[in-house]
Amino acid sequence: MTECTQESFDFPACQRRRVEARFEGGEITSDGGVLLLRQADRRLGLSEAMAKVLEDARRRASCRHTLLNLVRQRLYALALGYEDLNDHQQLREDLALQTAVERDTPLAGASTLCRWENQADRLAAWRLHEVLLEQFIASFRRTPKRLILDFDATDDAVHGRQQGRSFHGYYDRYCFLPLYVFCDKQLLVSYLRPSRIDAAKHAWAVLALLVKRLRQNWPKVRIVLRADSGFCRWKMLRWCERHNVDYLVGIARNERLTAQARPFLDAAEQAFQTSGRKQRRFHVMYYAAKSWDRRRRIIVKAEHSAQGSNPRYLVTNLKAKPQYLYDRLYCARGEMENRIKEQQLDLFADRTSCHAWWANQFRLLLSSLAYTLLEAIRRLALKGTQLASAYVGTIRLKLLKIGAVITRNTRRVRFLLSSAYPYQRLFAHVAAKLHPT
Repeated sequence: MTECTQESFDFPACQRRRVEARFEGGEITSDGGVLLLRQADRRLGLSEAMAKVLEDARRRASCRHTLLNLVRQRLYALALGYEDLNDHQQLREDLALQTAVERDTPLAGASTLCRWENQADRLAAWRLHEVLLEQFIASFRRTPKRLILDFDATDDAVHGRQQGRSFHGYYDRYCFLPLYVFCDKQLLVSYLRPSRIDAAKHAWAVLALLVKRLRQNWPKVRIVLRADSGFCRWKMLRWCERHNVDYLVGIARNERLTAQARPFLDAAEQAFQTSGRKQRRFHVMYYAAKSWDRRRRIIVKAEHSAQGSNPRYLVTNLKAKPQYLYDRLYCARGEMENRIKEQQLDLFADRTSCHAWWANQFRLLLSSLAYTLLEAIRRLALKGTQLASAYVGTIRLKLLKIGAVITRNTRRVRFLLSSAYPYQRLFAHVAAKLHPT
């Protein structure tokens, strides 16, 4: 039986004109802005650094695609919004992505990329984390005076029988529990962990490694650990004190802590009853849990409103005023949660659907490195523009998703970008800023 493919489509008329559509537009892409990704990558040397540290066990004579090509293809596709390997079955023919990867033939298919990802091991994860950290260090032209390291854990839901999966009571589902470390908007660590562990598991070791490497480069830099109560472990705090690391960490409420802070809480409640207005007061006290080695400085936020008492507690070795430490320094860690959302929602960090553990860690790191690429565009080229604080999803939508007709011959590749593209000046500004200096 003969199958007929419809070639022309008729639609309702517009202003008495016939409207029809045909698949005859030629080589057209919706990702014309991939050239900016390529420019940012060349500026950072990110994909080349990745390819240098990853091992390639393939038989070279039988390989059509170099390791560098595979790295770039996967990295750029994630940044462009293609989360699945299956997307590459069609994407491999896209002339825009081929040009960015620096090829003029079809790219790797899903099966090739899948085999590559499943070769990942512990050493690959370690080396890619080193690339992340070196990228962070290289981003500073001058020695920083202070670095605030934000630690946080989040859930990464699993929907199969992946290695290392377990049920987490708080999140009420099977998941992983990756550990993230950010400094401002830059990502330093994305460490996949099973969820049947304490949220602070391995955080001490990660902190020690980060401090050691950062102080190799900047011996006098002040380092601050900032985290929520899930990371309040006295042995970790003691290590910070012994190694000249500042800390500002939440501490969970308990009966002894609340009893010691009772005079402050009662005073806030009494002031609310008198004035009828919400009260927020900050105090300092010294407290030690029964398991701690000694007392430590506690910041108490005594808050009372019509909804009742809402106290918060921080443990710190910083000597600044308590309200400054809470409002200006600690609450700023909420930005880290936005960065984690960018990872999971815009760069598919939760797409850990491989069966093997290290393949899933590798996928998490690919997502992290794609974030590094987009964050570099925001940091290097968008400062002072309308997208200076934009999420990576917004950057993708407004700078990368551009319709373009592509022509290619033996002498040149031309991207004929849409004349109706509304951010032409911004695109020109970003391209100029990312040009090698």
